[in-house]
Amino acid sequence: MSEHPHGIARGLTDYGDRDFSIYLRRSFAQSMGYSREMLKRPVVGIAYTPSGFNNCHRHFPELLEAVKRGVLAAGGLPLEFPTVSLGEVFLSPTSLRYRNLMAMDTEEMIRAQPMDSVVLMGGCDKTVPAQLMGAVSADLPAIQLIGGPMMTGRHKGERLGACTDCRRFWAKYRAGDVDAEEIDVIEGRLATTAGTCAVMGTASTMACIAEALGMTLPGTAAIPAVHADRLRAAEATGAAAVRLIGSDLTPKRIVTAQSVENALRVLMALSGSTNAVIHLAAIAGRAGIPLDLDRLNAISDTTPVLVNLKPVGAHYMEDFHSAGGMGAVLRELRPLLHLDTLTVTGETLRERLDADQDGYVDHAIIAARESPLEPDGGLVALFGSLAPRGAILKRAAADARLFETEGRAVVFSSLADLAARIDDPALDVREDDILVLQNAGPHSASGMPEAGYLPIPRKLAAKGVKDMIRISDARMSGTAFGTIVLHVTPDAASGGPLALVQDGDPIRLSVAGRRIDLLVEADELARRRALLPPPPPAPERGYARLYAEQTLDADEGCDFRFLKPPAATGVAGAERDAAE
Repeated sequence: MSEHPHGIARGLTDYGDRDFSIYLRRSFAQSMGYSREMLKRPVVGIAYTPSGFNNCHRHFPELLEAVKRGVLAAGGLPLEFPTVSLGEVFLSPTSLRYRNLMAMDTEEMIRAQPMDSVVLMGGCDKTVPAQLMGAVSADLPAIQLIGGPMMTGRHKGERLGACTDCRRFWAKYRAGDVDAEEIDVIEGRLATTAGTCAVMGTASTMACIAEALGMTLPGTAAIPAVHADRLRAAEATGAAAVRLIGSDLTPKRIVTAQSVENALRVLMALSGSTNAVIHLAAIAGRAGIPLDLDRLNAISDTTPVLVNLKPVGAHYMEDFHSAGGMGAVLRELRPLLHLDTLTVTGETLRERLDADQDGYVDHAIIAARESPLEPDGGLVALFGSLAPRGAILKRAAADARLFETEGRAVVFSSLADLAARIDDPALDVREDDILVLQNAGPHSASGMPEAGYLPIPRKLAAKGVKDMIRISDARMSGTAFGTIVLHVTPDAASGGPLALVQDGDPIRLSVAGRRIDLLVEADELARRRALLPPPPPAPERGYARLYAEQTLDADEGCDFRFLKPPAATGVAGAERDAAE
């Protein structure tokens, strides 16, 4: 006997006898009912992520059968394997803490098991970036299959979509405009089907970014989870995975500096989730590509907002799909894109767009580039004495009246402090103040939760205040809105300037100047720094210890230091520190 380099003979278990290894593997494979002829086929692995703790993926069993159908019809053998699954709202303290664990699981199972290509089945917020991170590092031919967004619900004749409308109605409830009985009814009508959030939140943003990078089949990012086209896309994805076998079209040929820039263009045109900056930095970092926040600003300043979806617009993902989806967005952005980038089909982006240039578009939902919703991109990076290595503002979801503001800081030292005092009637706060949350960044015990959407203090909400400047080292759900400065780097737990802010300190925000500054003298800041408490000891064991010891800052994607190519680690931060 001799080992065949493909299929189940790939990557043999080592018993010191290669022929015995394949003999034993075939024997055990046949115990599952496979014929010898079927076991001669090339193998498509399917990274399969359903979970009782992941509502977004509850339709994955049916989706899996469609993938398998496509693989079998194309001549491959589909073998699914489970990995970590991250259900956004079911994880404590936050799903970002476990994204890198899922990425490691995905990478190692691709490497360890005999497969010639792999389909990555993901959807919920952190699953798609985790799978792409793992796939880039493993660098086996791979293709992403998105689970798809929910359909909308209804309440009193109004369409509802998780989770922008969750936040909108919760704000009304806090302000006393909705009573307890109605908020309970609304709770059951916000998320009524399988799939990810129905708006341009993090999940849908990452789906669109995966397509912009070239890692999904064209036109598949926005198909609703319960649509028959989603099953057809799964079947086509399975067939495409077979076609990838034996090619050199691996993720590192697809995820390049040029395709990352295309993804940033798309992010700006979508006015997508701020979380995407962290995830794209992590995905690019696995390919040795640093994400330059100054370049992000240059792209934002030359990319219009085109997509009229909540949380910054009026429509939902099902509307985006029927309006033309990502194909329409890419056609509008064509003059701004790198067209020679590759996709998993083997075509270049130019070839894809040439083939569908007569595609349908509803310009009420996807605006023409010549008549955009906003002339500039949805996100900007801010720098300054409060954020030497950057912070992110989703300006398209913010109140432009607050863009050039100097205000007084009202500081919360932790999430617990925020919860305890934000609604205290005695809280000294005015609507022109700036709310500041410390110790919610990647190096904090909370692991950078989506807590940057600080609630408006109840006594101000009751007076009709809808927005205030809020600053933190935390993240914000892509479904949220407001004038919110996030990802302040270095974070407070690392001893960054954010840790030194005290009540009453003046802070200046200038979106035009791309600045966020703490207006306190250097001598006073040095005095405060000397009084900072020492950091708490690292956890004693397990993944928590690994996370504490290896997590990089937000500008480097919060990836683990040892998982990135050495050339990509610390580049962005070092360059920014040198400039400062």
